[in-house]
This record gives sequence, structure tokens and C-alpha cells, in this order.
Amino acid sequence: MSQRPRTVVVAMSGGVDSSVAAAILKEQGSEVIGVTMRIWPCDDADDQAYSPHGCCGPAAIADARRAARHLGIPHYVFDLRDAFQSQVIDPFCADYAAGRTPNPCIRCNRYIKFGALAQRARRSGANFVATGHYARIERDEARGRWSIRAAVDQSKDQSYALYSLEQEQLAAALMPLGSLTKTEVRRRARDLGLPVANRPESQELCFIVNDDYPAYLRRMLPAIAVPGLIVDSSGRRVGTHRGIAFYTIGQRRGLGTGGAPEALYVVDIDPQANVIVVGPERELYRAQVRASAANYVSWPDVKQPAQLAGKVRYKMTPQSCTVRGDGDTIEAEFDAPQRALTPGQAAVFYDGDAVVCGGVIERRERQASAALGAGDGCGRTVRREPRCAGERDEPSRVGTSRRQGRAAG
Repeated sequence: MSQRPRTVVVAMSGGVDSSVAAAILKEQGSEVIGVTMRIWPCDDADDQAYSPHGCCGPAAIADARRAARHLGIPHYVFDLRDAFQSQVIDPFCADYAAGRTPNPCIRCNRYIKFGALAQRARRSGANFVATGHYARIERDEARGRWSIRAAVDQSKDQSYALYSLEQEQLAAALMPLGSLTKTEVRRRARDLGLPVANRPESQELCFIVNDDYPAYLRRMLPAIAVPGLIVDSSGRRVGTHRGIAFYTIGQRRGLGTGGAPEALYVVDIDPQANVIVVGPERELYRAQVRASAANYVSWPDVKQPAQLAGKVRYKMTPQSCTVRGDGDTIEAEFDAPQRALTPGQAAVFYDGDAVVCGGVIERRERQASAALGAGDGCGRTVRREPRCAGERDEPSRVGTSRRQGRAAG
């Protein structure tokens, strides 16, 4: 008796990666169903809250449908608006309001692509969900666990944005592009005659028009623009900010602090006091990082200190560090201080090319002398609760979010 082919739902964004992933799985004998997620809230494609050209917008549906037709596979649209709103958009806005820098693609991977979409896929009779991510999922029989490994094409590797996937999700996930380079994927698309073979990659989040984060946040949270103090590390007032959501750790431009003897950067954001703290670039560097909401992937835990390599941003080379993970919390100390450890971003740790664990970076308390402050430049003492230092190295919140927004593919 012949074995029934596996049924796979491929999350098709209308781009070349997911289309080639669907083609590869069909060539391998799988029964492939193409699905595009509907995540924007309105029927009007011109609605100014969402990008019509994002990975799940109206144009993406049309491109995905054309690719599916060319491959000879069925294509459907799943309405996942409610799940996307509650699991991605609402936390995204809340994090910015709290002075954190979120990575919405990480949440989308866990709660939408391999969460809500996977649940719908199972109800439709599918055994697996596949995506066009550049990463490898393998079974480690010695440990009895599924592992995420970095892609062969290091320039496209997306393992960082997949660290939060749980073992049950990994067991039903397929990523056919992990062993291919982007050049090879483009070539395959052209050889197959796919209508999306030359479609450019999107460089923005699917739910924000023109990557205009400030405008989006003002629209979603009208009360978010609350002015407050900008102080230096001693607590002396050096300016006024427009609202903490519009600043980011590592930012230098647009601070209105010209005339300082040396360049100043945002080194801390204190949401409770509504204060932005600036300082020289050297204050951006920290060796220790603490992450919460830990997820363990290739290893079941890291209870004993282990020498691993860590990434605190999507586009960085993993750096040597000592890691210890106890339940929900991971603590790490890098051999060399790292620039701009940013609350809300992910810290992901590797053993070779395998993702061991990861979590969400928390704030570190600043030293009491800096937290209490000295004065505001007008003879008044600025009293603030002890805060933690959260940093990041990109020049602006908008610029960073563009890169982080593409972390998940």
C-alpha cells in the first residue's frame, strides 16, 4: 500500500521565497495548499493604517494567487485579523509606549504563522506548516529535541527571529530554503517561470505605511506624545523630548542637545518618569544582559553556566558569552561589552549554528547616583526612581524597526 503524501499548508506572502518553498515541497511529493493570511483590519486597500504592499496586504494576495495558479496548487485566504491585532499589534504599541523596542516579527512567527495559522491548517487536515524562512529545522535524536539551525546563507539567516518557537511548533514546521542561498532561490524561481521571480523584497512591516512609525503610533495611541525631560547621566536637564515612544537607545539625531562638548546618544528611557537620558557613546556599552520570557530550543535548559555565542540584534555576528538560564530568565555576560543592549529586543544564544535559547531583553538598573540625578539646569533637583539601562545601536527608532521588521521573512 502506498503511503499517503503529507499535506502541507505553505504561508504564501506573494514573494519569491514562499513561492519557491511551495514549489520545492510539491516537487518532493507533498500535497501543498497555499494560504495567505489576511491581517489588515479594513477592506479598503488604501486605508492609511496599513501598508497595501506589505507581506500580507492586498497586493500580496494577488501575487500569491498568481504563483499558486502557476504551480497548480490551491490557494486560500485565512482571516487572522483578530489574532494579529491581539498578539502582534497591541503588544507592539504597548511596548513602544513603555519605552521598549519590540520585534513584531518574532511574535508573528510564534503566535500567528506557527500559532493561529497552524491551528487553522490542522483543522483543514494539514500535517505541517511551511514558510520561506531561511533557517533549518532538524531533529536532535541524542537530546530528543527539535533544533533550529542557522541558514546556509548567513546573509539571509533568520534563526534569530525564530527562537521563540516551541518544540510542538517545530515538530510541525517546514523551512525548505534553509539549505539554499538567496541567489539559488531566485534562480529556481526563474527556471520555474514563477510570475514573482523578480519581485523585490519588502523592507517594511506589513502593517505600517511607508515605515512611518511615529505616524502609526500617534494614530493608534493618540495620547502617546507626552513631552518630558531630556537629562544627562548626572540628572542635569539638557532638553525636552516629544514623547518617549519617538526615541530609541543609541539615537543621536533629533535630540536638540547641540552645543555639548561631545556627541550625546540616548542611553536610557525611563517610562515611569517620562525621562530620556543621554550620554556619550561609551555609556552605550554593557557586558551583562538579562532576558525574560525564555524559550529553550536545542537544549532543555542552561542551568549550568555555558560558553555560547549571543546575538542581541538581528544583523550582528554572534559574540562569545557565558550564559545561564533558570526557568523564565536567562542571564549572560559577554566577553567584550556590547553596544546598545535594548529592552524589548531579543537576546538569542547559539552553540555553533544551533539556537540554544533566547528571551526578551530587560532593563538594567542604573547606578543610584545617576538615577537620582543632580539638577535640571534650572537649579531644581530631578528626582527619579532607579531605572535600568536599555540601549540599542541604530541611529533612529524608524531605521531600526525597518531592519528588525524584516527579521522574520
